[in-house]
Amino acid sequence: MAGNNNAIVIKRIKKGGHGGNHGGAWKVAYADFVAAMMAFFLLMWLINTTTREQKRGIADYFAPQSIAQTTAGSGGVLGGQVMGADSAHAGGAQSVMKKQSPPSPADAAKGLSAGGTEGGANGNAENSAANSTQDGEFNKAAEAIHQAMQDNPDLANLSKQVITEKTPQGLRIQLVDQDGRPMFSQGTNDLTPYAKKLLVAVGGIIATLPNRVSIAGHTSDADSQGDAWKLSFDRANAARATLQAGGLGQDRIYDAAGKAASEPLLPENPGASANRRLSIMLLREAPPAPSGGLLGK
Repeated sequence: MAGNNNAIVIKRIKKGGHGGNHGGAWKVAYADFVAAMMAFFLLMWLINTTTREQKRGIADYFAPQSIAQTTAGSGGVLGGQVMGADSAHAGGAQSVMKKQSPPSPADAAKGLSAGGTEGGANGNAENSAANSTQDGEFNKAAEAIHQAMQDNPDLANLSKQVITEKTPQGLRIQLVDQDGRPMFSQGTNDLTPYAKKLLVAVGGIIATLPNRVSIAGHTSDADSQGDAWKLSFDRANAARATLQAGGLGQDRIYDAAGKAASEPLLPENPGASANRRLSIMLLREAPPAPSGGLLGK
């Protein structure tokens, strides 16, 4: 009887579950992975669907500066890189502008001081200092142009059509056509309303610098009907008048020229709309010669 009175005890053991923190941590990592993959495939899609001109505009927009830090070329596509000196555009444009731009201080020093090493050294130092000063002014002018476009709702959409770059001749500002958004009415030298506003804004900015200005008009192979040389010159002349309306003095104009399709921006695609453009060059100016310096020696 005593054995029958023993109580039966049932022991239930609960198994521990996963902790709250451990159970949800993988979700955060997975969300980061999905976001990164979405950004990657979006980038791949943009690369395959955008044109060369659109890629150039995107690269210029995200560049740390609005001016390509190079000594030659025709504008950046990615990372501020430009066409090399062996390209058709770079070589042609530079050879023409060398004939038109004023002599460099180094050349002037050589002509005035035959065999004078001290005078040559002083001239080189002055030349280097002048170039450094002008480079700083060119940087500010380029930044001011792009900033003015961003601040003006009528010009903000044109940012990818403006290319600024430093060259041995000076600061080159190029206003290029884009499909559906030309600078001039087809086959004429009539500026579109937004192109006129853009030129007035550019004229007001470069008017603050003392450098002389050289203007060139360019066409593409698609404009071969008719006289492309006359058309490109008429467009350069129309741009000159508009720049002066923006505040640029008449004495600042060095020359205006028509280049037709002789210097394409995109040599591999002669018929591209970007080859139709205006090129405005702020020329480097030689520093004034010191009185009684090289001539006295």
